[in-house]
This record gives sequence, C-alpha cells and structure tokens, in this order.
Amino acid sequence: MITPLDEAHMARALQLAGRGLYTTDPNPRVGCVLAKAGAVIGEGWHELAGGPHAERMALERGGAESRGASAFVTLEPCSHIGRTGPCVDALIEAGIERVVCAGLDPDPRVSGAGVQRLEEAGVTVEVGMLERSATALNPGYISRMTRGRPLVRSKLAVSLDGGTALAGGESQWITGQAARADVHNWRARSSGVVTGIGTVLADDPSLNARLTDPDRVVTQPARVVIDARLQIPPGAKLVSLPGDVIVFTTDAAGSNAQVLRDQGVVVEEVAGEERCDLAQVMQRLAELEFNELWVESGAGLNGALLEAGLLDELVIYIAPHLLGADARGMFSMEPLASLEQRVWVAYEDVRRFGDDLRIIACLAG
Repeated sequence: MITPLDEAHMARALQLAGRGLYTTDPNPRVGCVLAKAGAVIGEGWHELAGGPHAERMALERGGAESRGASAFVTLEPCSHIGRTGPCVDALIEAGIERVVCAGLDPDPRVSGAGVQRLEEAGVTVEVGMLERSATALNPGYISRMTRGRPLVRSKLAVSLDGGTALAGGESQWITGQAARADVHNWRARSSGVVTGIGTVLADDPSLNARLTDPDRVVTQPARVVIDARLQIPPGAKLVSLPGDVIVFTTDAAGSNAQVLRDQGVVVEEVAGEERCDLAQVMQRLAELEFNELWVESGAGLNGALLEAGLLDELVIYIAPHLLGADARGMFSMEPLASLEQRVWVAYEDVRRFGDDLRIIACLAG
C-alpha cells in the first residue's frame, strides 16, 4: 500500500537524481532512497557514467541496516552487466524487502527483467509512483531507447514580432543576461549542442556550457556541426575548445577532412548532396549514445529539422522589443498553401527570465 511517506521518499529520490543532471550522460539520471521503519537510512544518486549507481551508493550508506528496508528508486534497477554489476543483485544480497520504482527502464536489456529478478527472489516490487516526474528527468534517454534517436530541442531567441536577427545578421544580443544564463543550463544537460555551418561562419560561436555556479560540475556537451560541404575553418573557436567536436558532411574525403581530424575533430559522412540527411545524422548520434540535443542555429537548419519531423521541443526566449518586417525569421520552410498545413505546438511552460519570456513548446503529434 502506497502511503504519503512513501511518496515523500520517492520525491526525495527524484531530487537526488537531479544532482546528476549535468554529469551522468549517456546514462539515465537516477536517485535512490532506503527507508526502514519510516526513517531514511541511506541515499544515493548516479553521478558519473562508470561510477556507482544510485542503488549501490545508497546501500553502502545504509550498511547492515539495509536488511529488511524498502528501496525507492526513480528507475527500474538494472539487471545486466555494464560498467558496474547489476543493481538487482546488490539489492537482493543486501536483504531489501521492497522496491518501489517510478518506472521501467526502456533499455531492452533491462525493461521488466529487473522487476522479474527481484520478484523471483521474493522482493515485493511496486512500479509507477511519480512516474511522470521521473520521465521528465530522462526524456532523451527514453527517446533513444524507444525511438532510436535523441530528443531534439531547438533554442530560439526572438523579438516580440518573431525576429531572430536584423536583415544584415546582427543578433547580439536579442535577449538579456538572465535568458542567456538559462541557455547555458540547457547546454549543460545536453549530450550535444548542434548548429549549422552558416552559424559557425557568421558568428564563430563557442557552444560550450558556462554556468554561473563555478562549483557545479559539468560534463561538457559535444559540439555538433551540420556541414554538407565541409566548410568549417580549422581555426573555428568551437574546434579549439576542450570537449568533443563532430562534423557531419556529405564528403568526408574532402581536403579539409584530414586537417580537422588532426585537430581531434570527428568527421562523419552521411547521405545527401547539398544538405546532410538529418534523419541519418540523428540515427548516428543515437548510436554514439547521445540522449538530448540542443540546437542553436539559424532558420535554415531549424526549418529543415522541422520539415523532417525531427524537432521535439522549442525553447523560445521572447524579448520585449520589435525588429520589424525585414528581420530574419525562425524557420525557413516551404510556403504553406493553406492554414490546414500549419504546424501546431503545445505550450508546456511559460515563465519570465529578467525582462524576457521563455516558452517551452512541444511539437504536436
């Protein structure tokens, strides 16, 4: 029977899981609370890929008191051997009597198998407590496991009338400091920051995550450039910064390819001529274990992703000013013949950052 105290323990486990928001990639963010006779005896969370899982950290802190306890875990305990041993074995060996998990692990190596192993060992298992909140922690991981591609978010900084830049390209800065700081939080939680070659040539961006909290540990996202004709300058800022850089092109044998590889850039060839096959790009990034992608680009790439059905969320920062009819727009796409062809979104969240508004919208369907 689920009690209010049980829900409080799971809420705490979710809070712990959030501590790995910027560091667990490509693994899911998971938290665990051990409770016995109403009291918490151990807590843990997954911090780094290759490091101890949440359950093992909690069991270590619970020690001998773990026997007969209940474990509240935000994701089904793993049952396969990866970089660490199966967590179901650790829970069984520790004498845990009851496991409450928010949801099943979508990884086909685990999904349901962890629950089965626990039940076969006589452990009581309950699934589904605060599942929606747990799902929100790992949307990219779930997308990769169930759809074979990462979750794709596009960031757009616009004026109130929808302009992303002046006609000549000037765009720094459309939004204020608070909104720009929030962007770095999104970058930090992402597996990769994606841009197009046009943005690289025009702005020479860094695309790394720079948080306002200097003590917050961040695993830097990879910088991913869509560059069909391999035009990226070897001296581009994003190439020289620490972290992985991947360039997708339709001609990996180009003269520029070896120069880039010598600088540590991964050059990946995909189908296409004038444009890279974006579905193939996403498939390859899933193979490379990318969970969440954060797109910062111009109307060309955003429009191509939209038309290909590869955008999942829009994170739009709206500044309180107007740029006029000649300003650049958000999406370059084929003209619509009728309103029936318009693209619908569902608003998920609206809040204020300084003078700017941030709207999170999911693509309908």
